Amino acid sequence: MGRLIYRDRAAFDIDDRILAHLRIVVMNKLRRNEGFMLQLPVNEGVRQASLWIHASNALVMQFYGGREPVIDRALVDQMMHDASGADGLTLTAAGIAPQTAPVRQPVARTAH
Repeated sequence: MGRLIYRDRAAFDIDDRILAHLRIVVMNKLRRNEGFMLQLPVNEGVRQASLWIHASNALVMQFYGGREPVIDRALVDQMMHDASGADGLTLTAAGIAPQTAPVRQPVARTAH
């Protein structure tokens, strides 16, 4: 279990595997000077915390596992995609939040 420390004010325990993937996402987004919203589960009676991730906000990621997690490129791509979306990246206790399918409206047909 790793830990994300945000602006020396809040700490969040995150699975080392997910934290390793999040590290890559944060590194790439900040390299491009792109901020994003990150939602994390919180245990202290709060459903989730929302953090604005930007180069101006200090982040520390601590890994406690004994070995380097294997990086799943598809998971990094999914996390990058989510982080770029309007709702940002949402992490759950089990990993990342599943994508909700967009609601499709039926196409109205007009008579010619």
